[in-house]
Amino acid sequence: MTVVPRLVLSAPSSGHGKNALAIGLLAAFADRDVQVAGFKLGPDRVDAAYLGLAAGRPGRTLDPLLVGADRLAPLVAHGAAGAGLAVIQGSMGLYDSVTGRPEHDSAAAVATALRSPVVLVVDVAATGQSVAALVHGFRSFDEQLWLGGVILTRVASSRHETMLREALDDIGVPVYGALRRQDLPGVLPDRRHGVVPAFDGSGEASRAVRRLGEAVAATVDLERLLGLARSAPPLPAVAWSPAEALAGAVSPADRPLVALAGAPGGSYSTPETAELLRAAGAEVVTLDPLRDEALPPGTRALIVGGALPESYAEQLSANRRLCIAVAELARTGRPVIAEGAGMLWLARELDGLPMCGVLDAVGASRDGLVIGYREATARTTSVVASEGAVVVGHKEHRAVLTPRAGQRPAWSWEGGSAEGFVWRNVHASQLALHWAGHPEIASRLVAAAAEPLPETVSAGPGGVPA
Repeated sequence: MTVVPRLVLSAPSSGHGKNALAIGLLAAFADRDVQVAGFKLGPDRVDAAYLGLAAGRPGRTLDPLLVGADRLAPLVAHGAAGAGLAVIQGSMGLYDSVTGRPEHDSAAAVATALRSPVVLVVDVAATGQSVAALVHGFRSFDEQLWLGGVILTRVASSRHETMLREALDDIGVPVYGALRRQDLPGVLPDRRHGVVPAFDGSGEASRAVRRLGEAVAATVDLERLLGLARSAPPLPAVAWSPAEALAGAVSPADRPLVALAGAPGGSYSTPETAELLRAAGAEVVTLDPLRDEALPPGTRALIVGGALPESYAEQLSANRRLCIAVAELARTGRPVIAEGAGMLWLARELDGLPMCGVLDAVGASRDGLVIGYREATARTTSVVASEGAVVVGHKEHRAVLTPRAGQRPAWSWEGGSAEGFVWRNVHASQLALHWAGHPEIASRLVAAAAEPLPETVSAGPGGVPA
């Protein structure tokens, strides 16, 4: 059992302002010297990155589909170690589920599993006393749910606020804040930039977080909200430990250096990836593929996580020295794992721009967005998985590769053809995995990185000839 003051921030549906409010809450409490931690339900690394920027520690994703429901509480305890408050931002509406199983992966289900109070963020721009019926319905829909109160957004005036507070007081629901229509400005950088502004410490991202913190501090009763969070019982689990997750794994005699693609503020992989790699015996160094022109000296493996934005294709292509270095690393047989846009970076070209040339494939951007979970089966034994292993991953991309897979594919799943490339020690796929759900990947990667270089052989069908 672990004591973590916490609350889940959710809403009746998307668009009520819970993302800006969650960031603002973390920034406001951090400004008052409260140690805070931010979590995002689901696979959204962009929201998690801004929560991390506001909190001053890595923002983490919590996804029961990717890590397993039994790991949620341990991961919260781990990610919030030493914090006086954990804010867990829901996705979509309180009872919504992208898989059609709200009893398993909705914000309400996660809040109940974590024994956490829920604060419902309600956009009241076109609502009067009916807000009481709306909130009462969300509170009574699931008797196990702990609805601790509400925060109102887009309130029109003082008179409007009084009306709303009186209606909610009649049903005994506390109001922790009422924000006017202009109080949560759209100041965050465009989402097409992904996690990059949050990770590279851009002035725009930092200013946006600060403005949201100031707006929340001026309109939300922070002390009462902190009191609600502190009323949560101990988490029903001990903290997740990367070392324990790798129990039984044998560390190499030396510590191979693994380059993890990212920026000063975080990597394109989940924070647990670096923690697992270190626990498996690796030295982890950040590589910025947009700015660094060389791999860190002594690099013996490279990981490019799924949060690398596709929108930075021009910068990736322009960094020719690093492209050549990555191609040489792959050609010599060193392990390379590339997810999402990382696979596009390894291709011959993307939208006519030359890339690393590791994979004999061409990428092209499309208008439609491919997004969703996949239960995938490994088609080829690789540094990621043994042939036949089954994993659950997440895809979110616009660009596609032709061909979709190499002669040794990475994955296949129901309703789709084989996908991804396995060539030498390269594993490339647009399917992104959460390593906390598959910690054995870290052991496999580090073991492969510690091995002596294989003898040089000609390129296989999945790679570009040397």
